[in-house]
Amino acid sequence: MARGGVNKAVVQIARSAILARGEHPSIDAVRIELGNTGSKTTIHRYLKELDDGSEPADPSVEPIDDELLALVSRLAQRLKEQAKEPIEQAREEFEQQRQTLETELQQLRQAHAQLEQQHEIQGAALAKESEALGETRSMLQTEQTRNAGLNQALADFELRLQDKDEQIRSLEEKHLHSRDALEHYRNAIKEQREQEQSRHEGQVQQLQMELRQAQQNALVRQDEITQLHRDNERLLTENRGTLRELTLLQDQLKHSNQRQDQLLEQATRVDSERTLLQERLRVSLLESQTLKQNVDEQTQLNQSLEKELTQVQASLQDSLRLNATVTAAPDAAGKKDA
Repeated sequence: MARGGVNKAVVQIARSAILARGEHPSIDAVRIELGNTGSKTTIHRYLKELDDGSEPADPSVEPIDDELLALVSRLAQRLKEQAKEPIEQAREEFEQQRQTLETELQQLRQAHAQLEQQHEIQGAALAKESEALGETRSMLQTEQTRNAGLNQALADFELRLQDKDEQIRSLEEKHLHSRDALEHYRNAIKEQREQEQSRHEGQVQQLQMELRQAQQNALVRQDEITQLHRDNERLLTENRGTLRELTLLQDQLKHSNQRQDQLLEQATRVDSERTLLQERLRVSLLESQTLKQNVDEQTQLNQSLEKELTQVQASLQDSLRLNATVTAAPDAAGKKDA
C-alpha cells in the first residue's frame, strides 16, 4: 500500500492536470499538485508506470478507492461549477446595479451642478437688477431735486411777474394822471385864453409869455409822457420775455413730471422683476435642497449596497472554503486508506 495516502489514480489526475497546463510532470510538480502529500518514491513509481504504460495484474478490476476518488472528484467539480454560477450571476447583477446607481448619481450631480450654476446666474442677475434699481432711484431723487428747484424758480418768476404787473399798473396809473393833468391844463389855458382875449391888449404880451412858459411846461410834460410810454413799452417787452421764460419753465416742469412718471414706472417694473427673480431663486434653492436629499439617499443606498456586496463576498469566501473542504475530502480519504 502506498505511503501518505497517494495512489496511482490520484497521481494520474495530477499528471493529467500538469500536462493540460503544458508543463512537465516532474515528481516535485506532481507532489505540489497533490498538496505536498505522498512520498517522492511512491510518486516516482506511479509516474514510471504511467510513462511505461504498465497496468496492474488484473486491469479489469479497478480498486474501490479509485472509484470512490473519481466519484468524489467529479462531485467536487460539479459542486465548484454549481457554486460558481450563482456567484457569477450575483456579481453580474451587482455590477449592473452598481453601474445603474453610478449613472443616476452622476446625473444627479450634473443636475445639482446645473442648478448651482443657474442659482449663481440668477444671483448675478438679481444683483445687477438691484444695482439698476439703485441707479434708477438715484436718478429719480436727482429729478425730484431738480423738479423742486424748477418749482422754486417758477414760484420766483411768478413773484417777479406779479411785481412787473404791479409796476405796469402803477405806470399806467401815472400815465392816466398825467393825461388828466395835461387835459385839465389845456382846458384851463383855453378858458384863460378866452377870458384874457377880452382884456386889454397890454396884457397880450404877458399872456403870450405865460403861454410860451406854459408851452414849455407842456413840452416837459410831453417828454415825461413819452418817457412814460417808453418805460411802459420796456416793461411790456420784459413782461413778454418773462412770460416766455415762464412758458419754458412750465414746459420743462411738464417734461420733468413726465420723466419722473417714467422713472417711477421703471422702478415699479424693476421691483416686479426683482420679486420674480427672488421667487425663482427660492424655487431653485428648494430644488437644490431636494437634489441634495436625493444625493444623500443615493449615498446611503450605495453604502447599503456596499454592505450587501461585503456580505456576498463573505458568502463567496464561505462557499470557496466549502469547495476547498470538499476538494480536500479525497485527500483525507486517501490518507485514511493509507
